[in-house]
Order: sequence, then C-alpha cells, then structure tokens
Amino acid sequence: MKIQWYPGHMHKAFKEMKETLSRVSLVIEIVDARIPFSSSNPVLSELRGDKPCITILNKSDLADPKMTRLWQDYMSYELGVKSLALTAQEQNKVSELPDLCQKILGLKQNDLKLVNMMIVGIPNVGKSTLINTLTGRTIAKTGNEPAVTKMQQRVRLGNNLVLLDTPGVLWPNVKNKNSGYRLATTGAIKDTAMEYYDVAFFAVNYLSKVYPEYLVNRYQLSELPEKAEAILYEIGKQRGCLQRGGRIDNDKVGKLFLRELRSGDFGRLTLETPEMVADELAELAILEAQKEAEKSARKNRWRKGQS
Repeated sequence: MKIQWYPGHMHKAFKEMKETLSRVSLVIEIVDARIPFSSSNPVLSELRGDKPCITILNKSDLADPKMTRLWQDYMSYELGVKSLALTAQEQNKVSELPDLCQKILGLKQNDLKLVNMMIVGIPNVGKSTLINTLTGRTIAKTGNEPAVTKMQQRVRLGNNLVLLDTPGVLWPNVKNKNSGYRLATTGAIKDTAMEYYDVAFFAVNYLSKVYPEYLVNRYQLSELPEKAEAILYEIGKQRGCLQRGGRIDNDKVGKLFLRELRSGDFGRLTLETPEMVADELAELAILEAQKEAEKSARKNRWRKGQS
C-alpha cells in the first residue's frame, strides 16, 4: 500500500510558500532526525534554487546519535548544506541558530536592513515548538499531531532577522513508498490516512533487522521471531490485544506499537541511512524508466492502430 496525504490546506500553503520564496534570503528546513531524507521536501530544493539553506535535524534526542552524525556529514559533504542537530526545547542549542543565519548571510550585528528568512518543515516535525523556544514566548500554536499551523506568520527574532513561519506541508506525490511508511511511522501523516497495522508491520520489520535488542527488551521476549507478523502477534498477546479465538486485533496492536515508538520508549533509533536511501532511489529510477517505456509503447501501438 502506498501512503499519500495532501489535503487542500497544504496545496494552498504550498502555493503561498512558492510565492513568498522570492522575498527571502535564506531557508531553514526542519527535518525529523529519525528520517532526515524522508522528511525533507524534495520540491523545496528545486524551488529555492541557489538560496542558502540550513537544515535542522529536530528530535535528535529520539534519533540514533551515530546515524545523526552520519547524516550531518552527508549533508555537509554531499549536499553542501549546513546543519544543526537539536531538540526544539533545547534553549542553548536553539539559540545558536540566529548567529548561524547571520554568519551564512554575511551580516553584522549593527546592520539595520531587515532580512527575511523562511522556516519550513513537514507536519508534526516540531517547527512551532522551535519558534517558541527561539523567541522565548508562545507565538506558534503547537500540538502532538500533524497540521496544527494553518497559515503563514511573520516572527521578529531580534536584530535584523525576520522569520516567515509556514504551515507544515508534505508534497503531492511521495514517490518512494518506503518514505511514505517512514513519515507515517513518525507521525507526519494523519492517522486517518493510514492503516496502523501496515505501518507497524513496516517499522517492526526494520527494527528486527537493525535494532532487534529494542524489541526484545521492550516486550521482554525470550527470543525474537523471524517474521514481523509473528513479532506483532507476540506483542499483541503480551499487551492484551487479542480477540476471541486468539486472533490478534491488528488495529489495536498497530496503534499501541506506533504510540510507543513515536514516544521514544524503545530507545534512540533512526529509520534510514544515506546508503539505504541511495539504493531505494536507484530502484525507483529503474521502475519509473520501465513505466515510461511501457507508456511510450502503448502510445506507439495506439498510433499504429489509428493509421
């Protein structure tokens, strides 16, 4: 199943964001440190052109620190993007952001000209919390669910920096199926747009290969079953998610598992690596080339039939 979620307000917000980009000098993109690639908007890099960009790896307290360092190196050396790894409530770390912005833009403390910057990010990535920490007061509405911010707003950071806050947006077509599942796993997709069990199955399958000890320790398993389905069954049996006849309540166990994973109850984990993403994109390119070839072949057959 391919997961997509692009409600009407996102289309409107994305259109406004495109119009506003021409008036900003720097873009700050907030990504989820657990899924740095999947939570980065692929359309944004095309739209911003050569405007400088800072990537904030938020929720780094939930991510595998070794993998976070690996992603920061990748962003620096492969993408040429400056990055900061932090948690949105971390005042000392967040306070480094305005200084970094001024440094990248070559500004001095006594410059009087106002400089517009845009802050963007997917739903539920912690953008509003970061803004509130930056300003030291509640300016942006927060919530533990996607799509809380609905419209743009201007936020003065002091000195000469003005932050243009935008609603959390995804993109119309998440082409990489695995990215869709990762977005759903971490809570960026509205729960009504996904099946809990399918997403939990995807996450359990990954954890069983990369972080098997987390599953064993969290659910006190004497041994870890090989298949994700069997692992979820054991979790359901232990947590009272079984129906009559011993059948698992898929929706209930999926919801329970995702809630615990999103809260960081397993430990610090990252759901993708640069190498993994490169392999997935290469596979996706092959599939898209095959689809294009099939489409072209159908057109040719149709034309021959018309002649």
